[in-house]
Amino acid sequence: MTNQATAPSPLALMGVPGSPYTRKMLAVLRYRRIPYKLILAGSGRFPEGYPRPKVQLLPTFFLPNAAGDMEAVVDSTPLIRRFEAEFSGRAVIPNDPALAFLDYLLEDYADEWLTKAMFHYRWHYQADIERAGSILPRWTLDPQAEDVAVQMGKVFAERQISRLHVVGSSPETAPIIEASYERYLAVMRAHLETSAFLLGARPGSGDFAAYGQLTQLAKFDPTPMALTFEKAPVVFAWTDMVDDLSGMEPADADWTDRTAIPDTVRAIFREIGTYYVPALRANAEALMSGADKVETEIDGARWIQQPFPYQGKCLQWIRAEHDKLSDADRKVVDDVLAGTGCEKLFA
Repeated sequence: MTNQATAPSPLALMGVPGSPYTRKMLAVLRYRRIPYKLILAGSGRFPEGYPRPKVQLLPTFFLPNAAGDMEAVVDSTPLIRRFEAEFSGRAVIPNDPALAFLDYLLEDYADEWLTKAMFHYRWHYQADIERAGSILPRWTLDPQAEDVAVQMGKVFAERQISRLHVVGSSPETAPIIEASYERYLAVMRAHLETSAFLLGARPGSGDFAAYGQLTQLAKFDPTPMALTFEKAPVVFAWTDMVDDLSGMEPADADWTDRTAIPDTVRAIFREIGTYYVPALRANAEALMSGADKVETEIDGARWIQQPFPYQGKCLQWIRAEHDKLSDADRKVVDDVLAGTGCEKLFA
């Protein structure tokens, strides 16, 4: 059932196939059986009759605000939670508050750290640069002359390569990013040998966030695609399966019991604690002090990048979600995260 006062049907969104967050949200909508219409953004023109977002990010949803006026809305994490309130059934947020927090942290890790691997591999290796530069500008339904597409590809690639430092990818940090992705593949492979999804037999928002990044890492960019196929073929195959889960019939009992979180999930949180948590904390410190660069140690190696204000907000939001938990629920979460490095988020 939908609240038609706030949720039009079908939902309108703008996105492109090469956007992991577009792919994330489309998979959520398919799984939840929420009707939608996708406006392809590849033409370079903003669709007529739709409001522009303050920050142009993909996907962009066009939704009514509290006054009933249509507005452009971005940011997949709060959008998922808005749709949880506006559409009933087939939830992607666990009904157990402790599990919901763990799911939130898994989603944030995929959205904010795993995406570093996605951007790094795509614009660091020549084969990946060539493929992205060739295909991304052609993801448009507008007829396009070959020489125009080639030139657009060169311009686009040059612009993206120049932005590698924004996500922290550099010759110095490349080994950290690549080691993190290989270790992620190892823990995901081990987990998927015993569980269909991250927190049980039904998908959560963390699964869809991981899927979004893997649509690029495992299924499009040559270097990480070959690596995924070699190191974790189950992750390669899982990405295809999560693409359309509309045929699943989930039950409440399909979520992992809070008293039986498997060690394979704790292993994933150890990877979050090893790589993402130090970067988040150092970024927050740099933002607070007004420093012009983030410097810290990740897994014994030096990490350096520009401060990233949005990820400063991510840390605040994680802590706020943790603070919202009841004492009993917080103890469950803290017991799961103890010794993983994720407990340092709340120090």
